[in-house]
Amino acid sequence: MPEPILQIALPTPLRRCFDYLPAESGPDPIRGMRVEVEFSGQTLTGIVWGSSPHSQFDHSKLKRIGRVLDPSPCMPEELLDLCEWAAQYYMHPLGEVLQAALPPALRQDKTPEPEWKWALTTDAKGLSEDALARSPKQQEILRALLREDAISPEQCKQRGFSASALKALADKHLIEKRESARADSHDNTLQLLREAPKTLNAEQEVSVQSLRYHEFRPYLLEGATGSGKTEVYLQLCARVLQSGRQVLVLIPEIGLTPQTIARFKQRFAVPIAELHSNVSDGERAINWLAARDGIARIVIGTRLAALAALKNPGLIIVDEEHDNSYKQQDGLRYSARDLCIVRAKMNKIPVLLGSATPALESLHNALSGRYQHLHLRLRANAAVAPRIELLDLRGAELSGGLCARSLSDIDDSLRHGHQVLVFLNRRGYAPFVLCHQCGWVAGCQSCSASLTLHSHPRHLHCHHCDRRSALPKACPVCAHSPLELRGSGTEQSEEYLRQHFPATPVLRIDRDAIKSKGALQKALATLHSGQSCLIVGTQMLAKGHDLAKLNLVVVVDADQGLFSSDFRGLERMGQLLTQVAGRAGRADTPGRVLIQSHRPDHPSLQLLVEEGYPALARQLLQERQTGQMPPYWNLALFRAESKRADNAVELLQLLLNSWRRHFPPNPGLSAIGPMPCTIEKVQDRYRFQLLFKSKTRSELKPVLAALVDIAANSALGKRTRWSLDVDPVEV
Repeated sequence: MPEPILQIALPTPLRRCFDYLPAESGPDPIRGMRVEVEFSGQTLTGIVWGSSPHSQFDHSKLKRIGRVLDPSPCMPEELLDLCEWAAQYYMHPLGEVLQAALPPALRQDKTPEPEWKWALTTDAKGLSEDALARSPKQQEILRALLREDAISPEQCKQRGFSASALKALADKHLIEKRESARADSHDNTLQLLREAPKTLNAEQEVSVQSLRYHEFRPYLLEGATGSGKTEVYLQLCARVLQSGRQVLVLIPEIGLTPQTIARFKQRFAVPIAELHSNVSDGERAINWLAARDGIARIVIGTRLAALAALKNPGLIIVDEEHDNSYKQQDGLRYSARDLCIVRAKMNKIPVLLGSATPALESLHNALSGRYQHLHLRLRANAAVAPRIELLDLRGAELSGGLCARSLSDIDDSLRHGHQVLVFLNRRGYAPFVLCHQCGWVAGCQSCSASLTLHSHPRHLHCHHCDRRSALPKACPVCAHSPLELRGSGTEQSEEYLRQHFPATPVLRIDRDAIKSKGALQKALATLHSGQSCLIVGTQMLAKGHDLAKLNLVVVVDADQGLFSSDFRGLERMGQLLTQVAGRAGRADTPGRVLIQSHRPDHPSLQLLVEEGYPALARQLLQERQTGQMPPYWNLALFRAESKRADNAVELLQLLLNSWRRHFPPNPGLSAIGPMPCTIEKVQDRYRFQLLFKSKTRSELKPVLAALVDIAANSALGKRTRWSLDVDPVEV
């Protein structure tokens, strides 16, 4: 009987599987197993995709696989089907899609080392939370473990639990080290809930009762900020867990992970797996395998969790479904939200998309009846929506980016013991450094972008290529001194507020200030303590955080989204302002929002403030329909970049000419470009794009397939870096 030909998917840019013979001895591997193979002079880990009795290549030229790394399929059939769909839809090599689905430790021949956590001993489980009142540090650890079952050494560091306090508890035989899997699958597996669910209001009850659990249906839960979406999630999860199935929960930001995990652990006494880039490679692999084997009943993670292996999925929840971070921007350019919808359809289960500011695509699907539209219009606990006011900056004197009215209201809130958020989505000290004499602007040598001044330490920084340089003492063109600083960033606002309110703690929360692990959690712990303080933050704080003492939000500059070159600019402006405004007044104190603008009369800004995001979104939908843009038309974007601009332009022109030559004219399909990207040069590479618009996906797909093949096989495509982005979110 002839040997079967194994088809192996390898992590290479080549868009096909590769034929190999089985090993000389041992059982033949089956679909979904990992194997080692020799490929182009190196050893790669591939996935067995299938087998065939024949090969297009001569049998004598085929290599044999090396070691088989799994006794049974590493990737379940359901995940293989999802990866195949993603490879076809996003026109991406199958081997690279499968590679993206595996945790880093499983992409090679690495068996994850069992990691350990601190867990309570049997004797300690009967103690009360106040049993160690004489030892406050030990009592804090005890309380945490009574609520969460197990805590990793990394989590102990993040929370400030001292090594001496942990050792003292271990010496008393109150805590012990356990392997992660054992610690998370605690003894009392029959108990589902740790705490009783909260009483739902009428809108929440309707939302919970609306879901049908044994059929595919997408639901859009449009809930105002602070309306209790999380409680709806928790009660839906309970019903799915009772049936013995798993729940996948996606969140947009790593910063929201600890608080989300804490909420779910506080409610449920079941194993929960975290999947995001802040989890170590070893622990991520253990969690991935726990989800695959059904040990983890709830899986919570960022976009990469959309490709997690699941044994028995019953519900998928995508929180803040509108968020751009669900779209991968390099490699496999997938939308985690869209993958979850496809996955739910494959498994015949419901998928719930939640947001206070739904993406226009999701809103359109809900309004047209493709999704079931659920509403939470009222804030939880009878909290009232914040009062929003526009402040006209024209002619106003600004200090640290703030006008006199904003400073006065900040002072009033602080005197009443509240917290204040000063929101500015621009990090650094000043976005422009220029010469007032000749007009020179400090620009990056490698990018077509201006340099941002940072103050600690004082230097010029390119936010696109990370190039750093010293601030010149005088203009390099005309020698004029001093140079002018224009605009304000978070560092400048923080510096001014520290000087203006010397008795008030000022916290800056942006990517520069929150670099180390645990820094964000430490800052959030200060905010949750209720201490009166000033927060200067970027969009890291715009969503998901529940700060009871925050009653005033000042938006320093609302104009950035009004004149964006991206057609989604107004949509994102509306989402961001609504989300950040929603942080205010979530408890019993009414919240206020001050939005500073040089264009307070802009129609879109006026509509947002007076009637809210739903009204703005519906107006934008009408404009999109008129302009033949998503969600009514479909987009695909070819990008090309090269150190020689001509190469990038010529490759895109080749694709454009090929489309015109091989496909008949079609009024439902058009192209725009080649044209430079908004920032034309990044890291000494010139970037251009070619945009395709199509009324139907069926007309667009064969065009993209043909052009991808041309780009992959052309000489220009081999010496130019190029990519295809299906359903791009940034144009």
